[in-house]
Amino acid sequence: MVAPGAETATPEPADVPATLAPVVEILSAATTTAALTGAGISTDSGVPDYRSPGSPPRRPMTHQEFLASDAQRRHYWARNHLGWRFLRAALPNAGHRALARLEHTGVVNGVVTQNVDLLHLRAGSHNVIHLHGRYDRVVCLQCGTVISRETYDAVLTALNPGWRERHIDDVELAPDADAALESTADFRIAPCARCGGVLTPDVVFFGGTTPRARVEAARAIVAEAEALLVVGSSLAVMSGLRFVRQAAKEGKPVVIINRGPTRGDALATLKVEMSTTRALTHLTEVL
Repeated sequence: MVAPGAETATPEPADVPATLAPVVEILSAATTTAALTGAGISTDSGVPDYRSPGSPPRRPMTHQEFLASDAQRRHYWARNHLGWRFLRAALPNAGHRALARLEHTGVVNGVVTQNVDLLHLRAGSHNVIHLHGRYDRVVCLQCGTVISRETYDAVLTALNPGWRERHIDDVELAPDADAALESTADFRIAPCARCGGVLTPDVVFFGGTTPRARVEAARAIVAEAEALLVVGSSLAVMSGLRFVRQAAKEGKPVVIINRGPTRGDALATLKVEMSTTRALTHLTEVL
């Protein structure tokens, strides 16, 4: 799916405690709160996203395109060969750490994230469902073998000596371990060492389907909580919006903290336009 163009950001509120007071009131009344996070929570870690105000238009590869041809798969892996190490080097920000603290104190019962960057785990969150997978694993579509991205990086580096060094200074990093690189015809990729099958990153591409087991695990986290807190997601795809609909159907309050409109705004009990880092840091101080 093509990401929409950039939008105009709403100015940050000057009085954070007053702006978040209604959020505190709602979450304080809940025994536990489920958190649903999107790319907006990771932008303060330097990870670009697709839809925040000010983000440049992006066109990520779709699931169908990846499966269509060897050329498309070479194109993907060449870009990923540049971008994945950037995600590995990214560090959790204060927003990630705040959510981890809220889980440790029992305010949050779990985190359902649309991000593949693993920053929630690195910040100390334990009960995390990665809806769209993880950037650090590679899976064979034929035999199901799973290897680390580190292992596949060594294979690609051996097949393409000096390739990364020739391109890394001229490329713009994009979300989800991607990079904005057009010329990739000379890049070589390797099949599964076990069966010769096609290797794919363990992520859900645009147009792909989230594994049912992950969806059910996420539904359980939302069902067990008394409120839902959405942080840094435009809810543009159903994989995240479904949990807002679930919470609303179950009569639970839904609080959305996001810069810019979301597809769930009509279902929200409360919507706050604010930096996720500022909001979550304040919530840890008062909840």
